[in-house]
Amino acid sequence: MLTTALSGGIIGLIFGFILQRTRFCMTGGFRDMYIARNNTLFYAFLIAITVESIGVLSLIKLGIIGNPYEEFSVLGAIVGSYLFGIGIVLAGGCATGTWYRAGEGLLGSGVALFFYMTSAAAMKSGFLVPLNQLIAKRWVINDDLAGQLGIPVWYFLVFLVAITSFVVIRELRKPRRQIASLPARYKGVRHYLFEKTYHKYFAGLLIGLVALIAWPASQLTGRVGGLGITTPSAHLISYIITGDSKQLGWGVFLVLGIFIGSFLAAKGSQEFRWRLPDLPTIAKSTLGGIFMGIGASWAGGCTIGNGLTATAIFSSKGWIALPVTILGVWTASYIIFVKPNKN
Repeated sequence: MLTTALSGGIIGLIFGFILQRTRFCMTGGFRDMYIARNNTLFYAFLIAITVESIGVLSLIKLGIIGNPYEEFSVLGAIVGSYLFGIGIVLAGGCATGTWYRAGEGLLGSGVALFFYMTSAAAMKSGFLVPLNQLIAKRWVINDDLAGQLGIPVWYFLVFLVAITSFVVIRELRKPRRQIASLPARYKGVRHYLFEKTYHKYFAGLLIGLVALIAWPASQLTGRVGGLGITTPSAHLISYIITGDSKQLGWGVFLVLGIFIGSFLAAKGSQEFRWRLPDLPTIAKSTLGGIFMGIGASWAGGCTIGNGLTATAIFSSKGWIALPVTILGVWTASYIIFVKPNKN
């Protein structure tokens, strides 16, 4: 248990610290692609996927990590990811976004997080299990995309590296607008930890490295997998309710670490403060959290579990879930942000 707690907790703490300091949440990134025609955060996400993919596929090839592929419902990935995409817009943050924003004192994110965790637990082991199985048992295939197609996985990796390199180099070559900055308050390490503004591409690199390290770190505890948020969040609620220590796996300490890491980053940068939302925001956060929990359970993952971790190993589930989640975000963004301004 100590190894599990330390391994998962330290990875989570570093992850949460980076997320808070770089304001890295893919809800805003996916939304900006549609509303602002700004792909910066999405390209940073591609960097994270690519960095993780290079490392984890090498570790699998070397036999350091076991076979990560499993069966999944194609229907669940489609329906669940679309619902999840709608939910994260209503909630104001994706799965990791709600965790790290709750850690910096945003109570609306705390509301969304509670209903996300609760609905996911209900889907996986509670009264909503029949609803989960209604879709989860349909159109089930193995998610080893390269194996199913009979194509070496390295071909996919080379293509991903080429695409990511192309878009990143093209963007970096564009003239950058100079933005005025305030005088530094801190010096030395404190400045770099709690004050300096980092490029989103650098954030993507750091997140990719954390996502990569998560694989061997969790393998030490007998868990084959990388970063994941939904199932650990559900297990945490189950543990709180039942007291069953078997629920306290590597992922539970990961998500708790994200919360603590975000809190430390927010306190150090003087960004922590309690923020109470109004009633309409609480209502949206509640509905968004429920959509997130149900959708991620059907889909077998969230923005991190499917969008980052599964895509890195070229899981067909991940590469189905990612664009469908984006479509869900765009749908909700149109209804909430675009359509009202047309009237």
